[in-house]
Amino acid sequence: MVERASKKSSTTAECEPAVYVIDDDVGLRDALARLFRSIGYRAEVFTSATELLKRRLPSVPSCLVLDVRLPGLSGFDLHAELTKSDIRIPIVFMTAHGDIPMSVRAMKGGAIDFLTKPFRDQDMLDAVATAISRDRDRLDTETEQLNLQKLFSSLTSREQEVMALVTKGLMNKQVAAEVGLSEITVKIHRGHLMKKMKANSLADLVKMAEALGVNRTKSR
Repeated sequence: MVERASKKSSTTAECEPAVYVIDDDVGLRDALARLFRSIGYRAEVFTSATELLKRRLPSVPSCLVLDVRLPGLSGFDLHAELTKSDIRIPIVFMTAHGDIPMSVRAMKGGAIDFLTKPFRDQDMLDAVATAISRDRDRLDTETEQLNLQKLFSSLTSREQEVMALVTKGLMNKQVAAEVGLSEITVKIHRGHLMKKMKANSLADLVKMAEALGVNRTKSR
């Protein structure tokens, strides 16, 4: 089954975008690959959905340019397989036999665009640019979340508990009473966790807690 490589903790913004073209028409497939490479995208071509499913896709901004009608699994079948496996990669559908119901189905399924052959190069480039931009934003968000989770995991269980209470709005004195510590000890924990989380202010810490879905943990 196709999968995307593990996300890196570094930004994806500087990674070379990739476009995966799946079409059994060798002429169109190669022409699209040349078009995408001409503007700096890395392009790979596949003759069928099954061929793509054998690949492990790198975690870089990317999209699929996918024909609806393919040998074996159709474009819609592949889209369903990717969705079921939580492989979130933007798709630009294309077909020589499009109709309104088919277009509606594609767009309701989350496709970026649905292009009818023959299409203008610029229309395809615009659709792919939108898809790449959306995937880059998603990957960067996931990378930020991963980095944030690593920072949170670096806290001791007591620091995590103090963070949960502080970000609920409790003062140091209230936190101390809640967990059975002295106020000065709470202040020390709070200082340590602020440094470890790289938070410049309580407002920053609250935003981090919201992003992490932090709940109060039990005392050790």
